[in-house]
Amino acid sequence: MMHKRVIRFFTNYEREEQWLNEMAAQGWHCRGYVFGRYLFERGEPGAYTYRIQFLDYPADHPRSAPYLDFLREAGVEVVASCFRWVYLRQAASAGPFELFSDRESRIAHYRRIIMMLLPLAVVNLAFGTRIFGHGGLTGYLNLGAAAALAIPVSRYYQKIAKLEKERLIRE
Repeated sequence: MMHKRVIRFFTNYEREEQWLNEMAAQGWHCRGYVFGRYLFERGEPGAYTYRIQFLDYPADHPRSAPYLDFLREAGVEVVASCFRWVYLRQAASAGPFELFSDRESRIAHYRRIIMMLLPLAVVNLAFGTRIFGHGGLTGYLNLGAAAALAIPVSRYYQKIAKLEKERLIRE
């Protein structure tokens, strides 16, 4: 079986999902992931649909087990996990594959992601503005990291605001 490795980084899990599904449509199926490194194997084009989820706990934590077991029973395969991110796939023949059935679960998911990214952005900002540390090149790198983290945080806040606005309109 043919394999290929791809190194790629994303700051938006939905774009990462889209890319994984585009790769699957070309017959490249994700079989593993470790911090920016993807392992693909050649297979039938469009055989799988991929989803990525940020869990409350790491995938190997006992509190994640019931949820992941539920997904497995529903025909979903855990392809990989990294920290609290889990990479999932389901056979396309099983029909649509959605993890979030309602607005509230999507909002909760975005909030979990923000609560992971925001402290990292704040710490980098603190080091970059010399509240901690001595500045220099490292300080500039910290400022860059803070700015890079602020972008997805801002986008997820915007998505939450849009979903909450839709909720108000529909209620």
